[in-house]
Amino acid sequence: MNPPAVSVVMNCYNGARHLDAALESVLAQTFRDWEIVFWDNASTDATPDIVQRAAAKDDRIRVFRAQTTTPLGAARNLALHQCRGEFIAFLDCDDLWRPEKLERQMACFAANPRVGLVCTDTTIGDGKRTIGRVFSRTAPVRGMAFVQLMERQWITMSSAVLARKALGWTLDGDGLPDPDGGGLWFDETLQVCEEADLFYRVAHDWELDFVDEPLTLWRVHGANTTIRRFGQFALETEHILEKHRRLYPGYDAQYPELVELLTRRAAFQRAVSLWREGKGREARDVIAPWRNDCRKHRVFWWASHLPGGLFDLGVKIYFALPMLRR
Repeated sequence: MNPPAVSVVMNCYNGARHLDAALESVLAQTFRDWEIVFWDNASTDATPDIVQRAAAKDDRIRVFRAQTTTPLGAARNLALHQCRGEFIAFLDCDDLWRPEKLERQMACFAANPRVGLVCTDTTIGDGKRTIGRVFSRTAPVRGMAFVQLMERQWITMSSAVLARKALGWTLDGDGLPDPDGGGLWFDETLQVCEEADLFYRVAHDWELDFVDEPLTLWRVHGANTTIRRFGQFALETEHILEKHRRLYPGYDAQYPELVELLTRRAAFQRAVSLWREGKGREARDVIAPWRNDCRKHRVFWWASHLPGGLFDLGVKIYFALPMLRR
C-alpha cells in the first residue's frame, strides 16, 4: 500500500467517554488520504473495544496497544514511530475536528513549501458551553514566528499538523521514522510542556501558518488541574531555556528578550506554587524583581499575603474575569 499523506496520531488512556465522537470527526474529513495511528496507553476502560470496532470497519485505523502505561511524551513518541505519512496531525481523544480541517491545512502546506506547521483556531468548551476561542485570546502569526510563539502560545495540540520534513527524521527499512536516527521528537523528560517544546523547536527553523477558523474543538475539564502544576511548569520553563541555549549558539545575545521572558515566567510559576503551599513570604521573594512588571504580578503580590488555603478561590475569580482584565 502507498503511504498516506497524513498520519493522525491519537494517544489515548481511558478515553472511552468521548472516543466515538473523536473517531467520527476524523472519518468525516473531506480530505480522505489519511491513516489513524491509535496508541492505546494500556487503557482499562472500554477504549480497546471501541477502537477495535472502528478499525474493523476502516482499515485506515491502525491500532497499537502498550503493555504498560507510559508518560505522555514517551507514548507520543511511540506513536510517531508508527507514522507513515508526509504530514503528522494530532487529535486527543476527547477533542473534535470540523470536517474541512485537514483539507484547509493541507492547502496551506501546498501553497508554501517553507511551512513546517499549520494550526487552526480552536473553540474551547466543556461539552456543554463554549468558553472561548484561542485566537481571540492570543493572535497567531504567520512566517518565521519563533519569538512570538515563545511569547504567547496559540497552537493547541489537536489543531496542529506538522510536515515530516520539518521534524528531520531518518526513515528505517520499513519507511517508518527511526527514533535513533535524529530529528525532532517529544522531550520525554517533560510532563506538562512537551507539546509546546516541540512546537518551539519547529518554529525556530520553519515558517508557521494557520487557518483562521475554529476547526478544532478542545474539551477542557476545569482550569484548576493545569494551574495546580505551576511548580512543574516552572521547572520545565527553565529546562526549555537551557535546552535552547545548548541547541542555538549565541542564544542569549540573539534573544535577550526571551531569556528575560522565560526567567520571569518561571519565577511567577514558582511563586504561585509556593503560595499554594502556604509559603507566601517565599513566593513574594521569588517574584520581587518583577513585582511591578504587570497587573498580574501586582495582583499576585497582594494575594500572596492571604492564606494559601484561598488558592482555589483565587483561581476561580481569576478565570471568571474577562481575558483583558487578567
